[in-house]
Amino acid sequence: MLISVINKMIMRDLVKTLSAVLSVLVVIIVSRKFIRVLDQVIDGQIASDTLMMILSLKIVIACITFLPAATFMAVLMVLGRMYRDQEMAAISSAGGGVWTIYRAVFLVLLPLSFAAMALSLNVSPWAESQIEARTHHDQESADLRGLVAGKFSEYSHGDIVFYVETIDDHKQLHHVFVQHRQTDSVAIINAESGRLMDLEDGQYMVLKNGERVQGRAGELNYAIEHFEEYAVRIDTKVSPLTVAKQATPFGELWQSTSSIDAAEIQRRFSVPLGILLLGFIAVPLAELSPRGGIYGNMLVGFLIYFSYGNLLSVSQSWVLKQTISPWLGLASVNLLLLIIGSFLLARFYGWRWLKLRLLQGRTA
Repeated sequence: MLISVINKMIMRDLVKTLSAVLSVLVVIIVSRKFIRVLDQVIDGQIASDTLMMILSLKIVIACITFLPAATFMAVLMVLGRMYRDQEMAAISSAGGGVWTIYRAVFLVLLPLSFAAMALSLNVSPWAESQIEARTHHDQESADLRGLVAGKFSEYSHGDIVFYVETIDDHKQLHHVFVQHRQTDSVAIINAESGRLMDLEDGQYMVLKNGERVQGRAGELNYAIEHFEEYAVRIDTKVSPLTVAKQATPFGELWQSTSSIDAAEIQRRFSVPLGILLLGFIAVPLAELSPRGGIYGNMLVGFLIYFSYGNLLSVSQSWVLKQTISPWLGLASVNLLLLIIGSFLLARFYGWRWLKLRLLQGRTA
């Protein structure tokens, strides 16, 4: 079936508005997460070269997560503007009805929902797993990337404390203080300079031109030695990688019988279903009342969306607690959204119109 000029106009405006709304939402959400990741980089928990990779993957995850919200807002804004500019009246006078609008909207939403399903089921968990793996690797390798001039820093589970007065542009350390706690003694080391070296058996801090004092606390028996070069090994942390449910592949979730996995499946399917159902509601909701302003029903749209999100969270918690079955948890909220959309559609065109449409469907 050919796409009419009206369909092309609505589809073009909808794609542009959707891109703009999604970009704004993603920038707001990712900016908050970027600050948290930046704090971890400053503290040395994450390497600086990992920052951009994590930021890119966070953008991908945020785009997938907020697709339903961006779609809902975009449909309301596009159709609301058309009502304000009397374009809807022109379409109605030309013989276009509600199915003309729905056809144009769902020519965008249907392929978008299929793409969102693939992204939510496969791409989003892959991005989550990459973030967890890289973060775990950086936290496990306890190097000195968090070493800051003028600040005491602990490493090797607190057995080593470093203090550096200055760090030059070549990452050379000057006026270094080290407290190295061993099994039965403590060593205090002062050196003029130092640098990091990665050797086969681990990472070392190599100090030059310094003094080492070793002994037991509370005793007067100390060993004092001067050195031209001395190396202190930095032990690495060894911990298992814990994969969150958001990073678990869909195939593993589908084969599992756990309620936690069922709740995660419900969360992933809510993205494509939310795009379709929220788009279905947005068409009759976009009708402007005479005193409603430019986007008169936008507030009602926000209330519907946030209520929908909260009900999804409640149903997922009920599935997690095995209060309801997974399929009931997935179907109940979406069925409620479908009923609300049908009510708004009947209210928009009148109950008599809906009754006639149903009777025509039975006699056909």
